[in-house]
Amino acid sequence: MTSRLLALSFPALDPTVVATFWSGVLGWELADDPIEGVRLLPADDTGFLLRFVPTQEAKSGPNHIHFDLTSSSPDEQHSTVVRALTLGGRHVDVGQLPEEGHVVLADPEGNEFCVIEPGNNFLADCGFVGALSGDGSQACGYFWAKALDWPLVWDQDEETAIRSPQGGPKLTWGGPPLVPKEGSTYRPHFDLAPVDGDLTAEVARLEALGASRVDVGPGHVGGVVMADPDGHEFCLQEA
Repeated sequence: MTSRLLALSFPALDPTVVATFWSGVLGWELADDPIEGVRLLPADDTGFLLRFVPTQEAKSGPNHIHFDLTSSSPDEQHSTVVRALTLGGRHVDVGQLPEEGHVVLADPEGNEFCVIEPGNNFLADCGFVGALSGDGSQACGYFWAKALDWPLVWDQDEETAIRSPQGGPKLTWGGPPLVPKEGSTYRPHFDLAPVDGDLTAEVARLEALGASRVDVGPGHVGGVVMADPDGHEFCLQEA
């Protein structure tokens, strides 16, 4: 029994604007989401959707997880940066050093992402979406490895990474110190579904692994909201 990663969901003041930006950056197709908002269908081996769902709460503080986009050459890195800026992105300063080769950008609503320099060994065997780089403890990485049944591909100095056996981006956690939560929820968040369809049994399994249920109050539609050992919310729903 395990969970499958269905989507990475971004709350957005204007889901269509943010989804259109990412469609242009990634080359993924826009589609209406059957639940709400807009989704993007992967055109590569990523293996999960992107969802953009409406919220009335503007983003505050850095996201706890962001994309690392890869480059095969300096020209490709430059081209990705220019494409993102043309689509409505912007440069952001998150404390990166001048000698670091990656470029930090944000989408129209401030969701950060990195365009990684060519020659990055850690992402050498990954596609354009190289990683979802997360803020989280070693225990968090261990939890997600068991939750998704993905093997650890990095476990050193409290930094962890996992990857689907089918390939796609790595999910990474950088270890302490952790960034404090700002706003009512962490954003973006994972949407999962039990592989065997038994929602109740999967909630119990995830709780045994260290997850907890989260009360988000009235108005939430679809699934069970939970949090990983570091408190990052995710949604377990029927596929």
